[in-house]
Amino acid sequence: YTNIHSVKMFAHHDREMEHAKSAIENARVTFQNEMRIFTVMDVCLVTLNGFLIVGIVGWAFFLWSTGLVTVGAVTAATALALRLNSMTAWIMWALSTFFQQLGVVAEGLETIAQPITLVDPHDAKPLKLTDGRIELRGLTHHYGRGSGGLDNVDITVQPGEKIGLIGRSGAGKSTLVKLLLRFYDPEGGCIMIDGQDITKVRQDSLRKTIGMVQQDNSLLHRSILENILYGRPSASLAEVIAAARQAQAHDFITELADDEGRSGYDAQVGERGVKLSGGQRQRIALARVILKDAPILVLDEATSALDSEVEAAIQQTLYGMMEGKTVIAIAHRLSTIAAMDRILVMDNGRIVEQGTHEVLLAKGGLYADLWGRQSGGFLKTDEA
Repeated sequence: YTNIHSVKMFAHHDREMEHAKSAIENARVTFQNEMRIFTVMDVCLVTLNGFLIVGIVGWAFFLWSTGLVTVGAVTAATALALRLNSMTAWIMWALSTFFQQLGVVAEGLETIAQPITLVDPHDAKPLKLTDGRIELRGLTHHYGRGSGGLDNVDITVQPGEKIGLIGRSGAGKSTLVKLLLRFYDPEGGCIMIDGQDITKVRQDSLRKTIGMVQQDNSLLHRSILENILYGRPSASLAEVIAAARQAQAHDFITELADDEGRSGYDAQVGERGVKLSGGQRQRIALARVILKDAPILVLDEATSALDSEVEAAIQQTLYGMMEGKTVIAIAHRLSTIAAMDRILVMDNGRIVEQGTHEVLLAKGGLYADLWGRQSGGFLKTDEA
C-alpha cells in the first residue's frame, strides 16, 4: 500500500497482481496440506472412537444380558465412552492450534530474539557535557565489509565551532553521524566528547545532548503536539508554539484537520506522518529539535525538503539555533554551509580537504570542483 504510487507510476499493476496471486496461492497450498493432515487425523480419530464406543457399549450390554453387571454399570460405561469421544476431539483441536501458534512464535523469535550487541558497559556513567568538544581519533568503520564507510578519520571540533561536512554520495558522511550517535560502535579508533569515550557512557545520556534533524524525518502516529513535545516532554504549550513559529510551522499547523474532526496541534499526522507533505514533516522535525535545545546540533540535509522561500526563512532560525552550540551540518546544497566556520570535504571515507569556503575555492580541489558542478544550487554526485 505504501508503494502504490510507484506501482501506478510505472504501470506495473498486472505484475503486482501476479505477485499477490503467487503469495495467495502459496498460502492456499500450505493451508490445503494442513487441512489434509487434519482430515486424515480426524478420520482416524473418528474410526478409533467408533470402535471404542461400539466395543465398550456392546461388551457392556453383553455382560448385562448374562447378568454379570447391572444397568447402572452399562450406563456408566456408555457415558464414559461418549465422554472420551468428545475429549479426544477437543484434544486434537487443541494440539493442532498449539502447533499453528508454535509456528507463529518461532517465526517471531527469529526477529525479536536476536542478541543485542550494542549495550552499555556495566559501569557506564552519564555523559558529562562541559564544553561540547568532539574528537574523532583514527575512526574506522566499514560495516564488517572491509571497505566503504570511514577509514582512519581524525577530526577535532572545538566547542561552539560550526562544521560543514560535504562529499559525494557514499563518502562516509552519514556513517560518521551514525557513529557519533552510537547507532554503531566503531571498528577502529574512538569518538571523544569532552574527553569521554562515547562507548563508555550511557547511550541515553549521549543522545540527550545531541539534537539532530535528518533528511527523511518520520513522525509518530500521534498528534502534532505530541510529536513536537517528543523533543522535550516537559515543555509547556507556549514553548511548543514558540518552537513551531521558529520552524515556520505554526501557520500551516493551525489550518490542519484530520478525519475525526481534530484540528491544529491536536490533529493526527498518520503513520510516519503520511498526512503531511515532506516539507511540513521537516518543519515539524525542526520544531522538535528547536524545543529539545541540545548543546550539540547535527543537521543532515535539514532543509532539503523545503522550497527556497521557506528555506531562506528557516536558515535564519537555524543560525539562531547554532549560537553557542557545537554544530555538524551535512549538505549537498553547498550554499547552505558556505558560512560555516570550517568545511570538511570527504571522499572514500577520508577527510581530503578542510578550510573555509573561500580557502577551499582558492585551492581549486574537490570542493571547488563540486561547487562548479552545482546546477540550480544542488550538488551532482555522479562523475560528469
